[in-house]
Amino acid sequence: MSRMPVLFVGHGSPMNAIEDNAWSHDWRRLGETLPRPKAVLMVSAHWETRGASAVSASPAPETIHDFGGFPQALFDVQYRAPGDPALAARVAERLSPDVVVQHPTRGLDHGAWGVLKPMYPDADVPVVQLSIDRGRPDHWHYEAGRRLAALRDEGVLIMGSGDIVHNLRAADFRRPEAPEWADRFNETAKALILAGDHDPLIDWRSLGPDAEISINSAEHYLPLLYVLGAQTPGEPVSFFTDDVFAAISMTGVRVG
Repeated sequence: MSRMPVLFVGHGSPMNAIEDNAWSHDWRRLGETLPRPKAVLMVSAHWETRGASAVSASPAPETIHDFGGFPQALFDVQYRAPGDPALAARVAERLSPDVVVQHPTRGLDHGAWGVLKPMYPDADVPVVQLSIDRGRPDHWHYEAGRRLAALRDEGVLIMGSGDIVHNLRAADFRRPEAPEWADRFNETAKALILAGDHDPLIDWRSLGPDAEISINSAEHYLPLLYVLGAQTPGEPVSFFTDDVFAAISMTGVRVG
């Protein structure tokens, strides 16, 4: 089996799961053209824990509607992908000796199913979610990606779902043009990703005010570090859905 690529998806609004737009088209194309994964390991901005990482070990994860103020059609979505308890156990093995809690009931949040629904509309690829332990330093999340990279050789598609730039407080959706700082930081991050220069991306506060305002509370940025950690040095990297809408970056990153 050939080595699976690694993806970071800028997921933006939950509505992208059901809207017919350029972003959902790109995600559908990825699902059609990527090697078929045995399973997906998803690190989403929308599952944060503190004190330990956790993985979804349910064989039939439910669809979590973790948002408000959207049309009923979005709440009606049920994404019935199976879980993979054996993969959940493998994740814990790879991250050992750090504790990884096997969560028996955790479902899939919109950071996961919102992009997987366009990619794999038949919900026939097993999905395991890994939480973001916010008690860890930023470098730990990058190293976790490195430790999980071996799963790529087992047919697992490692995915991060968030946004490189994500500051809802600064976003004005009536004026979709991106603020200058958002465009600047998105381009800075892309240049560092292309150069394989990961240290400044891990220590993102060193990148100055643009980074501070763009990354804000960091939960949407940290999934990127897992993806970069899983990259082999010198491995090709490319971008998709590459634009900034208001103060949210839709830029996706493909490794391999």
